[in-house]
Amino acid sequence: MTETPPPRRARAEIDLGALRANVRTLRARVAPHVQLMAVVKADAYGHGAVRCARAALEAGAEWLGTATPHEALALRAAGITDARILCWLWTPGDPWADGIEAGLDMAVSGMWALREVVQAARETGRPARIQLKADTGLGRNGCQPADWPELVGEALKAQKDGLVTVTGLWSHFACADEPGHPSIASQLDVFRSMLDYAEKAGVEPEVRHIANSPATLTLPEAHFDLVRPGIAMYGVSPSPEIGTSADFGLRPVMSLIGSVALVKQVPGGHGVSYGHHYVTPSETTLGLIPLGYADGIPRHASGRGPVLVGDRIRRVAGRVAMDQFVVDLGGDAVESGAEALLFGPGDRGEPTAEDWAQAADTIAYEIVTRIGARVPRVYVNG
Repeated sequence: MTETPPPRRARAEIDLGALRANVRTLRARVAPHVQLMAVVKADAYGHGAVRCARAALEAGAEWLGTATPHEALALRAAGITDARILCWLWTPGDPWADGIEAGLDMAVSGMWALREVVQAARETGRPARIQLKADTGLGRNGCQPADWPELVGEALKAQKDGLVTVTGLWSHFACADEPGHPSIASQLDVFRSMLDYAEKAGVEPEVRHIANSPATLTLPEAHFDLVRPGIAMYGVSPSPEIGTSADFGLRPVMSLIGSVALVKQVPGGHGVSYGHHYVTPSETTLGLIPLGYADGIPRHASGRGPVLVGDRIRRVAGRVAMDQFVVDLGGDAVESGAEALLFGPGDRGEPTAEDWAQAADTIAYEIVTRIGARVPRVYVNG
């Protein structure tokens, strides 16, 4: 069977060989007893959850992590039946029973969630695997220290009744990407205290975990039994302050490649795109790139976003529109259909996702995750 080639307009090329290598590199940074959870939430940060999950498991990841139960259930439906999957962002009325039937590990951050999962366990006749999440200082999801004794106590009662099995205790850092931030040590202290309470009360967790990508890379004291790399697995540094991808031996997995749809010569003083925020300083050639904010190109990068066309870096000229943007080719002879490389690993001198993040005043996580479904994913080294 011959696969339909991707449209020339654009593609996101996903290097599964790089992803597998990144997983192995991350594994090598932790002790042999520490397990690795490959975080594939948000469609694997825009890279494609099913293909990336399989590649990560092939490279040695023991767990997968998703935000929503629907993401986790989609992995099961795609045939990933044996891997342990933790999903952590539940809302009242979510499909707890489906999660139990699918053998998911489900995060519980408060009494309402424990009540719903216990009820689902009664209805299905099967115990639920749950992990209790502690809010150690991030202030988002998770149980506050003052409420921890009640949650732990009720979870243990439900476990004694055969309705749940508490498989894990965990939390999440607020500032692990800011080396030396005082909250890091504070959160570790709180986490150890909450672990101590739960374990003395009778919880025997399979895994205790708090380390996200930056903590996996820089905080060995936070590795406990399991680490949860997300953005690092895709070869993007979680923060320029802690180092580049290359500093950690990681390779970017996604390359965003477009095609020059039109090249034309215009006189000096010619306005370009909405609002005429860019006006050609002299006679020049303009190249039309058929990607816009509907595809995930940040409008905030108008006038600044870098693109490799030919052998030179060009900048977005004027505003990014919904479906397209323009670059000033400076009179260079470029043919329609030429490649426009928005970002990649940087091997050819092309911009990286971090370059686009700086151009848009955001983080590289957002750049790769926001690339929309209209851009087909093409997998290489699979």
